[in-house]
Amino acid sequence: MDVPVFLFTGFLDAGKTRFIGETLADPKFFEKGKDRTLVILCEEGEEELDPASFGSPDVFTAVIDEPRRINPDKLEALRAKAGATRVLMEYNGMWLVKDLYAALPEGWFIAQEFFFADSRDILVYNANMRNLVVDKLSGCDLVVFNRFDDAMDKMALHKLVRGVSRRTAIAYEYPDGRAEYDDIEDPLPFDVNAPVIEIGDRDWALFYRDLSENLKTYDGKTVRFLGQVNGVREDGFVIGRPIMTCCVEDISFAGLACEGTGVRNGAWLRLTGKIVLKRSHFYGRKGPVLEFLSAAPDAAPEDPVATFY
Repeated sequence: MDVPVFLFTGFLDAGKTRFIGETLADPKFFEKGKDRTLVILCEEGEEELDPASFGSPDVFTAVIDEPRRINPDKLEALRAKAGATRVLMEYNGMWLVKDLYAALPEGWFIAQEFFFADSRDILVYNANMRNLVVDKLSGCDLVVFNRFDDAMDKMALHKLVRGVSRRTAIAYEYPDGRAEYDDIEDPLPFDVNAPVIEIGDRDWALFYRDLSENLKTYDGKTVRFLGQVNGVREDGFVIGRPIMTCCVEDISFAGLACEGTGVRNGAWLRLTGKIVLKRSHFYGRKGPVLEFLSAAPDAAPEDPVATFY
């Protein structure tokens, strides 16, 4: 059966438990006598969730306090015991979300993912444990910066999120309960409507992410950029840049399939090509393929590894 999972992530005492309680108290989300819900708690904070407070026998709680116990058999056994049709999970902030994705039972899917952060210390977490912060931001639909006040630097929090995702919604919650959504505009550093979209040497990561999130926007557009050839075959090659999201350990090559010949692996080219969405054996599926227009050898950029900063 299909089981929607509503995932709540964040570090200890970031406000996850309170929000779960408010969610279950909302009649638009939880209809008594209809929605059998399993709540899985993966850490203990200052605030505790009391299922009895909902006045319904249809809310069940379970505790998983070790990451090794997050596995398909354990999760499905908990759901089956509760007879639940959906799951809410308060995930431990020190565990990687990507490990949870890999451990979901068949039929389970992430319906919504929320990241909660204390505005007073999230930048410290980011400075010292950036891999954990990026892990939580990468797939979430909404970030809630709680305990926010007007003396704080909203732009710093905004940039923290946008450095990882352009699609994630951002909300700021004040101590008095007021909340407001982020309305800061993020213009791209290149013109997607230009006859030739010029991608600056520092902007490859932003371009590659925006292309991945908005494929239809780029279909039929011509781009020019500096990239490194990687993966030459008889009928084409891949060209792009290594991208670092948060740390050296996560550097990976992010490239586009290109139709053309006469290039060598490792070469740096200033390439112009037209993006067409079609199937490519480089991807094993449909994706953005560059129709080769022109290219010229060029020197590698000062820092070959592209970042989002």
